[in-house]
Amino acid sequence: MRQGNGPADKASRSPGDAIVTYKAGRHFLQIPGPTNVPDRVLRAMDMPTMDHRGPEFQEMAKRVLTGIRTIFQTKNPVVIYPGSGTGAWEAALVNTLSPGDLVLMYETGHFASLWKKLAERLGLRTEFIAGDWRHGADAAAIGERLKADSGHEIKAVCVVHNETSTGCVTPVGDVRKAIDAAGHPALLLVDTISSLGSVDYRHDEWGVDVTVGGSQKGLMLPPGLSFNALSDKAIAAQASAKLPRSYWAWDEMLAMNPNGFFPSTPATNLLYGLDAAIEMLHEEGLGNVFARHQRHAAATRAAVEAWGLEVLCADPAQHSGALTAVLMPDGKGADALRKVILERFDMSLGAGLSKLADKIFRIGHLGDYNDLTLIGTLGGVEMGLQVAGVAHKAGGVQAAMAVLAQSGAAEARQAAE
Repeated sequence: MRQGNGPADKASRSPGDAIVTYKAGRHFLQIPGPTNVPDRVLRAMDMPTMDHRGPEFQEMAKRVLTGIRTIFQTKNPVVIYPGSGTGAWEAALVNTLSPGDLVLMYETGHFASLWKKLAERLGLRTEFIAGDWRHGADAAAIGERLKADSGHEIKAVCVVHNETSTGCVTPVGDVRKAIDAAGHPALLLVDTISSLGSVDYRHDEWGVDVTVGGSQKGLMLPPGLSFNALSDKAIAAQASAKLPRSYWAWDEMLAMNPNGFFPSTPATNLLYGLDAAIEMLHEEGLGNVFARHQRHAAATRAAVEAWGLEVLCADPAQHSGALTAVLMPDGKGADALRKVILERFDMSLGAGLSKLADKIFRIGHLGDYNDLTLIGTLGGVEMGLQVAGVAHKAGGVQAAMAVLAQSGAAEARQAAE
């Protein structure tokens, strides 16, 4: 928090004192979420709490419940909870599965591992296809396992679209094709917590049964809202699902949502913010939003390469548009670098998680983010590398600027044609 000390302390110091209790300028929050909340969204939330059973709220809720479908690219219902993405993970499982059901999951990183742990706590059996934390889920491996499951013991396949701990994207459309090619009836459940509104995602086209989302990343909101986008098959699965559920149950939500209401108290002010965020994404155009994120990701990777460092995600086809994870040189800790950057340049970068602790730092470039913000971010990283004594080459920022200038010129030519 940027707060000074009390008046007596201030009075006892002269302007030349070395003690600094206020840092000028804004803090650079460049973790892969929560992301910076734009002023327009903040202003939308900055209002008296409304009657969530009244007509004014009802009008807004209907608009939000319709609008959010366009972000998931689905015509089917999207259930919105007051809760974190972890809650939406649980909701996806308890509404579709029964105790002892077998779930096939893929080890893409920290968050895939956490979803597995949650499933086991619920009384589900899990099978984890091992991964190296440098790639997304392998659709072919999933397909082969399903082909071997002749008795259809596997009831669901769970994958993370954009693994926030690694910066690798799973080709969800290919996973669906693999399930279909195996002739397997398993449900497809997908986590888009760090990709929704940042990386192209198509719930209906890719045949996803439950898509899990959260508010605090590409949707440009504070934490506090979570989402389940549903297929007809998922909705029908409720009838036979036997896992206990009450708060996370879809049935009452689906019954009340068409009229703009919720069975329990919704996060009213966050929903007003979501209304504004959906409007902003529509004004920019989802295609343009995705292209912007890809452009910034490409520029970031160019900077990393120019520094002589290595991007963690090993498959260029799976590079994330939302974040870039960077491997530290041998003998250097990422946490020490992050500490230097925070203290010297007032910028937060994402830490390495579990297996990657202190081995990587993560640059978030998602949400309400433009070219100048990216250049400021990369400038902070490059200065931090120098101050921390991390071996690197100069010129990362210039390499990123060249990518942005080239893409800008291409866009100008297209506009002129």
